[in-house]
Amino acid sequence: MSAPTPWTVASVREALTAKKISARELAAEFYGRIEERNAALNVYLTLCHERANAQADKIDAAIAQGESLPPLAGVPIAVKDVISTRGVRTTCGSKILESYVPPYDATAVERLENAGAVVLGKTNCDEFAMGSSNENSAYGVVRNPVATDRVPGGSSGGSAAAVAAGLAVVALGTDTGGSIRQPGSFCGIPGLMPTYGRVSRYGLVAFASSLDKIGPFTANIGDAAAVMAVIAGHDPNDSTSANVPVEDYRAAIKQPVAGLRIGVPEDYFGAGLDPEVKQKVQAGIATLERLGCKRIPLQMPHTDYAIAAYYIIATAEASSNLARYDGVRYGLRVPGSTLIDMYRKTRETGFGPEVKRRIMLGTYALSAGYYDAYYLRAQKVRALIARDFSDAFQKVDAIVTPTAPTPAFRLGEKASDPLQMYLADIYTVTGSLAGVPGISVPCGTTKAGLPVGMQIFSPHFREGSTLQIASAFEIAGGFSA
Repeated sequence: MSAPTPWTVASVREALTAKKISARELAAEFYGRIEERNAALNVYLTLCHERANAQADKIDAAIAQGESLPPLAGVPIAVKDVISTRGVRTTCGSKILESYVPPYDATAVERLENAGAVVLGKTNCDEFAMGSSNENSAYGVVRNPVATDRVPGGSSGGSAAAVAAGLAVVALGTDTGGSIRQPGSFCGIPGLMPTYGRVSRYGLVAFASSLDKIGPFTANIGDAAAVMAVIAGHDPNDSTSANVPVEDYRAAIKQPVAGLRIGVPEDYFGAGLDPEVKQKVQAGIATLERLGCKRIPLQMPHTDYAIAAYYIIATAEASSNLARYDGVRYGLRVPGSTLIDMYRKTRETGFGPEVKRRIMLGTYALSAGYYDAYYLRAQKVRALIARDFSDAFQKVDAIVTPTAPTPAFRLGEKASDPLQMYLADIYTVTGSLAGVPGISVPCGTTKAGLPVGMQIFSPHFREGSTLQIASAFEIAGGFSA
């Protein structure tokens, strides 16, 4: 099947302004694409035609009246199904929320629509964002549009696949331990995780509250900068939202990178890294050197402990957050002979195996007698990992690593081995624990044609630097290196 004509934020604006197409016609074009391909890829769980058409009509009316257009006017977007959308079903990929319809929009969605974006629908994801392959959804697996026998990555696999397949121009995902960057790598598109607190979490259904972040998937870095300019910034509705000035991301991507110090941690290039991935990432680093960046070797000594620390902290927070799904206030209710019996039957029926596994792990880590041995110790390790990044950023302007140890693996390949699945996040969880911004950018393909991603970290609230380096790499041809 030939790829559909690619659209970007810039080309949508140009076409609308020149009246080559209307916003309503563009939305219809994307719904046609979705109708053609969604059955095979299983990207979208819910579509919202009426909402999209109403927004498109507003844009068309503004054009007809000669009004200036907002920055994302008419841009078709998809939203991961863990992000609240007023009047549009939000399932979190779980049977326990199969019929849940939020009464409000998440701040990120509200800001996108205020900027003119057209929400097409909600994308499939691992249940409650818990997974690295998008095989944990209660509504079926998502297939990677690059190779449909492969996973798209998780947990934001539906959002990544939507952009990679041309079924949305932009998609919102969430990243807790790598859930934007790893799918971006597997699907061959940029995926940006902002600093913790940079984008409001209001309206995001919580997995791990100290780790969750909302960020964009786009076809290019310019689009990522345009989206971040809209969704970043303080939100009084979110107590973890940082009141820190927002950079001019669109100006940042135009800055030269010559003279920047690029740290390359040796700890990320050891055993377990696929040889083809290693070669492509090293070639990407060489491209940055040709652009004038200075490569500096780094040691980040606590990297080996990141997976263990992450899966204790994340599961502990998940067990606390998911206690609210009890069949009483909203979502699924399975009747029982007593209140406790109703709780048990509701959660047994509503939650899938991976969510149950993480609830049990987290509850154990927080239980009396084990809190200090597991959760408290993991938090101490988290502080050490954060210090590794802080120390590194005293020496360098950015850190460059592989995004994932392998290209996209086959559907079902790791489904029966949770530990191997968790290790797919080995290079992403470090930045998550440190709370720094990171992006995965495509840096070529394997001999089998599978995308490889290169990860770029910058200091806290320096998304502009992340995008600046990624943009220079893109312009230099790094995406096809």
